[in-house]
Amino acid sequence: MIDLKAKIRNIPDFPVKGVQFKDITTLLRDKDAFKCSIDKIVENCCQYRIDYIAGIEARGFIIGAPVAYQLGVGFLPVRKAEKLPSEVERIAYQLEYGENILEIHKDAIGKGDRIMVVDDLLATGGTTAAVFRLVEKLGGEVVGASFIIELKSLNPREKLKGYNIFSIVQYD
Repeated sequence: MIDLKAKIRNIPDFPVKGVQFKDITTLLRDKDAFKCSIDKIVENCCQYRIDYIAGIEARGFIIGAPVAYQLGVGFLPVRKAEKLPSEVERIAYQLEYGENILEIHKDAIGKGDRIMVVDDLLATGGTTAAVFRLVEKLGGEVVGASFIIELKSLNPREKLKGYNIFSIVQYD
């Protein structure tokens, strides 16, 4: 068994002083750790009927695309503002200091489509909650969300009550 936590590098004071950034690039470059991470998320997803994986820009693309491939389902990119070429649905949400916007193509999700959201890290839950709202606004059903890392000390599951949340590595 691979110790995935040992493959994640901690970068102190990035991007700002006081933050302990969890860098997955060290995990990604280790082919066995990367494969193990994808396999664990796929294993979790197999218990649900899923039509699409929605990956959150940018590291959610790295994790979500191979998960979608393994499951044999489509992949939906959820992007930052002004990055998608066709008509979009957008949502603004609050960050600790300011606001951000996420977008998805309006025709990406049909009524009743079942979506699993995938990203590398679950921190406060704000970004994931915004993606859930986008999916539901387009008529999709959120099956849940899967992550490599969860920062439990930030209590992200509080914002995501009522949804299936899975993470491989947790930090208190």
